[in-house]
Amino acid sequence: MTGSPVIETFPTPTIVTLGDRALLVRFGTALTEPANRAAIALATQLKREPLAGVLEVVPNLVSVLLRYDPLQSRRADIVGELRLRLFALDPAAVSAGRDWTISVHFDGPDLDSVAADLGLSSAEFIAAHNARPVRVLATGFAPGFVYCGMHPDNLVVPRRTEVRPMVPPGTVLFAAGQTAITATELPTGWHIIGSTDFDNFDPAAAAPTQLAPGDQLHFVVAS
Repeated sequence: MTGSPVIETFPTPTIVTLGDRALLVRFGTALTEPANRAAIALATQLKREPLAGVLEVVPNLVSVLLRYDPLQSRRADIVGELRLRLFALDPAAVSAGRDWTISVHFDGPDLDSVAADLGLSSAEFIAAHNARPVRVLATGFAPGFVYCGMHPDNLVVPRRTEVRPMVPPGTVLFAAGQTAITATELPTGWHIIGSTDFDNFDPAAAAPTQLAPGDQLHFVVAS
């Protein structure tokens, strides 16, 4: 006899008014797996079945921003429809993303120190880092930048105490239980563990980024 399937529950959201043209649906004040999954599920649902008057839907790590035209829809109407959508969020939307394999050159200047902080050799850290796929948690902060996670508790280190003034596109970063990939030149306080030839940002493309929240990434060592 098999047990009953586990029914996923999402955190109770808060709807915050941002001026007269935007709303923020927030599922938490800190990054957690349930809050992130809820944000991805809501954003996926709203993009599949848009709300009248909503011009843009932007998912973040634990929230979703809705920018709307007050001349097309009233705030109260959008909030009312939002509550109906939130009541029926589909957990399957989070697992509907695409699968990607990302080859990484694990040659970053912080690789050895990150491994040592975790009590691992560099080879052991790489093996643990690549042992299972991670989800794209959010895109943003900079064009094409992706946050991926969550890694298990035994692979968590804090960010650096000093910020590097600039790192190139394709830099693979690690901190706070996540791996991130840059797509433009930017400063960072994350640890640099490697680089990738994968390019996630093309400003000339109709969809400028390839990766999307909910996608699964399989990291492998570049040959």
